[in-house]
Amino acid sequence: MRFENKKLIVVVLDGLRYEAAKRCMGYMEHLVEQGIMFSHKVRSELPSNSRPLYEVLLTGTPACKNGITANNITRLSREKSVFHLASENRMTTAAAAYHWVSELYNKTPFNPSSDRHQHNSDLPIQHGIFYYEDHYPDSHLLADAEYLRTAYDPDFLYIHSMNIDDIGHKYGGSSKEYSASVRNIDTLLAEMMPEWLQKDYWIIVTADHGMNDEGQHGGTTTNERFVPLYINSSMIHETCGDQVLAQLGIAGLMCHCMGVTPSSSMKQHTLVSNLN
Repeated sequence: MRFENKKLIVVVLDGLRYEAAKRCMGYMEHLVEQGIMFSHKVRSELPSNSRPLYEVLLTGTPACKNGITANNITRLSREKSVFHLASENRMTTAAAAYHWVSELYNKTPFNPSSDRHQHNSDLPIQHGIFYYEDHYPDSHLLADAEYLRTAYDPDFLYIHSMNIDDIGHKYGGSSKEYSASVRNIDTLLAEMMPEWLQKDYWIIVTADHGMNDEGQHGGTTTNERFVPLYINSSMIHETCGDQVLAQLGIAGLMCHCMGVTPSSSMKQHTLVSNLN
């Protein structure tokens, strides 16, 4: 059994640890209970920091290969990302995301006055709305994403939220404020996702890394590394059991959903190998 190739929306919830997703995301777990979405646990790569894991998620390569080993490394990626591959296959790409995503795949350094809105078919991210403050509201971010989706009809839409991570650093991963931030994005997704599902998109919801109780990440603990993966494919549900999936395979999974051949550096995802 193989995936049906179609348009893909990927939502990355920065700083969302696995247990908080399972405890607080009532709408996403409702979709799991109803057999509409599949849910699994993913172990992030190391270091469990944001910019290195953006590169992992979108290129399927470890930090020791791609060289994005710390948050303060500001340069374009040297790997083939999902954006590059989709563009090369004459697909339309778009992103509503933190400005580091632009710095990895479009242009660096980011200039807020000129780079917040980008529309250029020659860039890997052809249509982008990029924010540069960690507290930029998730409600605004999803409105940006919906504008890109309806205006440009992208084959690959990447949505990256920072509110959970921002609140986690301020109050810790076990705080009521952190839980409230997780519940807030779940409510916002409950407003958006029914139309995405009705229009038959592939949808992946995941995270780069988690958050420990002290409001930190970057290390090896369970709360820092274990993140959720949701995907709308009930046919996958019986194929992986309780195994923890590798984050390195998610870029290849994105490509597989769109019918794009992964780069030679991308690892094959367990979900894909179990279906082929």
